[in-house]
This record gives sequence, C-alpha cells and structure tokens, in this order.
Amino acid sequence: MAGSALKRLMAEYKQLTLNPPEGIVAGPLDEENFFEWEALICGPEGTPFEGGVFRTQLIFPSDYPLSPPKMRFLCEIFHPNIYPDGRVCISILHAPGDDPLGYESSAERWSPVQSVEKILLSVVSMLAEPNDESGANVDASKMWREDREEFNRVAKDCVRKSLGL
Repeated sequence: MAGSALKRLMAEYKQLTLNPPEGIVAGPLDEENFFEWEALICGPEGTPFEGGVFRTQLIFPSDYPLSPPKMRFLCEIFHPNIYPDGRVCISILHAPGDDPLGYESSAERWSPVQSVEKILLSVVSMLAEPNDESGANVDASKMWREDREEFNRVAKDCVRKSLGL
C-alpha cells in the first residue's frame, strides 16, 4: 500500500513544482520521507491574514490517497477552524463517508480524487472565509461572530509573528 501512496505523492509533488498555486510552496521535508511535507501558505489578500507567511505540516498515511493526511499550522494562528494546537479542521480532511454527526455531506469530506493542491487551496479559502458553525477554536469563532474588529487585530498580530516581527 505504501508503494502506491509514495508514487502518488511523488506525482503530486512534481505537479506542484511544475505548476505551483499562487501563494503556496509545498513539498516533502526531505527526499527520504515523502510522507511528511511542509507547506508555506501566504495569507490571502483582503483578509486579516494578508501579508503573513504561515508554515504548515502535512503527514500522509501509508494508505494515501484512500485516507486523508493530517495537517497543522506550525506557527501561531487565531482562526475559527484551526485548533489552538494548530490542527486544521476542514471537511476535505475528514475521513471519507457519512458524517456521524450529520453535519457534513459525504461529498464535502475526503475522497481519493482530492490532492495536496486541493487541500492547500481549501485551507487558503478557509482562511479567507471561516466556518464559524464548526468551531475548532471556540474563542476565535465567538470573536469572529461578535467582535470582528478585535478578531482582525488578533489575526494581524499572528501575521506579524509569522514574519518574525
């Protein structure tokens, strides 16, 4: 199983290097281990995250693409869909099949047709448009809904920290 996962990851890496999405750089930490990647994501324009460069990690299971990778931010970020420890909570990274809580449709969840590029683009989109109904960070969700000005201030503080300022 790991052999087909490795082939798939190598092909996705090649595609990402030949045609990288704007504002995203991603690849394996070293060529000895294609199952652990790092990605740099630029904060989307017109959002409080604009100007930031956020370091993330993707860990792929040996049965990829049948199962989704795990993703987390390695820097401080304040966002409704990112747990305080950096783990990303987004439908595309949830195991395939029906949601036991009935919140997500199976079409929103992971499927083997997804790719690293689609994950990263979904995370950029999530940064721009949080889902405050599915709050991984309850404080950020509440602030997003009730005090957008303060949320933007805290998010911009994370941007400064992402740049080492």
